[in-house]
Amino acid sequence: MSENKTTLTDAVHDLLRKAIIEQALKPGMRLPEDTVGEQFGVSRTIVRHALVRLEHEGLVVTRRNRGAFVAEPSRDEAQHVFEVRRCLENDVIRLLCQRMPGSGYDRLEAHVRQEEAVRGKDGPVSIRLAGEFHVLLAELTGNPVLTRYVSEVVLRCSLIMSLYARSHSSDCAVDEHSQIIAAIRTGDAQRAIEIMEHHLGAVAGRAELAAQPDSIQSILSHYGKELAQ
Repeated sequence: MSENKTTLTDAVHDLLRKAIIEQALKPGMRLPEDTVGEQFGVSRTIVRHALVRLEHEGLVVTRRNRGAFVAEPSRDEAQHVFEVRRCLENDVIRLLCQRMPGSGYDRLEAHVRQEEAVRGKDGPVSIRLAGEFHVLLAELTGNPVLTRYVSEVVLRCSLIMSLYARSHSSDCAVDEHSQIIAAIRTGDAQRAIEIMEHHLGAVAGRAELAAQPDSIQSILSHYGKELAQ
């Protein structure tokens, strides 16, 4: 692929990924190559390459004879992703307590200020920034392999939240991120991991990952309570 095509593919990939994470493109939405190409002024080949990359990241699925769609992860898959994320991010915390780079705290605090600027104003952007905070933590370890895996699970968690979450509290996210920075600064890895575990547990808790009852009894029981009042 030529350098120009690579640059265009990167740009289309990044824009589509941003639209998915900010919930503009919803889970299950079809992504026709010609439509995407027309909107971005690029060829279908460029779009196809971008969609393949998004599929590798778990954000897009391709269905035979139907094209590409924004992924709709199952509840079981969502639980598996959150389990992997907790393991990876605990290792990130351990490494940062050992070797935070000189500019690390400044970069983290600058990012938190960005989150504070949109607190309560722009839900989709706050969700994206919340995810990017965790990717930044991974980047600061200096381990590109760990960063790549953390980035993928964070992206997939953002998609999962758009599908299953009841709500997103930017207030909680910003406050908890500040607590994580403070804990890492003390060098107490165990305490920092406990805060991270609580934080990720709260994120997962906002997603309704338990199977939801769909019997006629369970559906109407809610309305029956109103009749009894």
